[in-house]
Amino acid sequence: MTNATPSTLGRRSAGRGAIVITAAVILVIVGIILSAGLGQLSIGPTEVVGSVLRRIGIANSWAPTDELLDRTLWQIRFPRVMMSLLVGAALAVAGAVMQAIFGNPLAEPGVVGVSSGAALGASASITLGITAFGGWTIAIFAFLGGLAATFIVYLTARAQGRTEIVTLLLTGVAINAFAGAGLALFTFIGDTASREQIVFWQLGSLNGSRWNEVGIVAVVAAVAACIAILFAQKYDLLSLGDRTAAHLGVRVERLRIVSIVLVALLTGVGVAFVGVISFVGLVVPHLMRMILGPAHRLLLICSLLGGAVLLIYADLLARTLVDGADLPIGMLTSLVGGPFFFWLIRRNRRRSGGWA
Repeated sequence: MTNATPSTLGRRSAGRGAIVITAAVILVIVGIILSAGLGQLSIGPTEVVGSVLRRIGIANSWAPTDELLDRTLWQIRFPRVMMSLLVGAALAVAGAVMQAIFGNPLAEPGVVGVSSGAALGASASITLGITAFGGWTIAIFAFLGGLAATFIVYLTARAQGRTEIVTLLLTGVAINAFAGAGLALFTFIGDTASREQIVFWQLGSLNGSRWNEVGIVAVVAAVAACIAILFAQKYDLLSLGDRTAAHLGVRVERLRIVSIVLVALLTGVGVAFVGVISFVGLVVPHLMRMILGPAHRLLLICSLLGGAVLLIYADLLARTLVDGADLPIGMLTSLVGGPFFFWLIRRNRRRSGGWA
């Protein structure tokens, strides 16, 4: 029995990638139709498709004739569907980038406190009544909070060219605790509207998504994700070690700093409008790495699609599991991600022989 050559492994990875991408696209399309149609006001799949076709200028007999159905789709359902796709994709890419720059599969925006830092920044802008940047104000403050948290994690957990797992987790605990105290303070000093918004961030929800918010998330997430994918080859070299990557022409520290900004952008823009949703950036990239291998270009693209799939179906469950109730989506992702995180910690501990 002969060992597989690099070219053979590359072809296998590409073949798996094509299967994953095809399956993810199909799941996204099915998820859009189901999520747009299910709810207190049920809308059939053909009516959903017909409404979309009519909006893009294709006349058809499937489109709903009831104006209420059409308004429900375009003012309530579709903004929420698009927000779930965009935020899921953004968080998954952010997780994959964090794991690349830290060289650690346990790095994830929610676990290490980046999401909490972003929520703290966003809550500060709301409670203090800051509107300097118009509709972008909350997103900018969320970005700044997430950026500060990411730099703290980076400066604390990195030592001698590697990331210590225990230090990474303890830093996340400290940041989450500090951000929780800050959120409690803003809850105490804020008015009723601010308090409701802070509670919303802590639970995570896509309810009430609007097209202008979707536009902001789409612009930021698309730019940041494209830049991350362009860095894919450098992330591959970085996985060989800092010294080897530097010898091969990678400016290691500059790559990490730019990547930190990308993580803060991707996390902050999601938190600003839907609250803290944990574990998407942990579960999706890790599963994709298990299926596809460590090559980052394919990993980032498939993580983007996988995050979109995970969050659109999680939101569908949040709306339909309990009649007449909209469950917090952050709760559902934590129910899945928590046990997965526990398994991943034990798996890494066994591989490293303990953390003494």
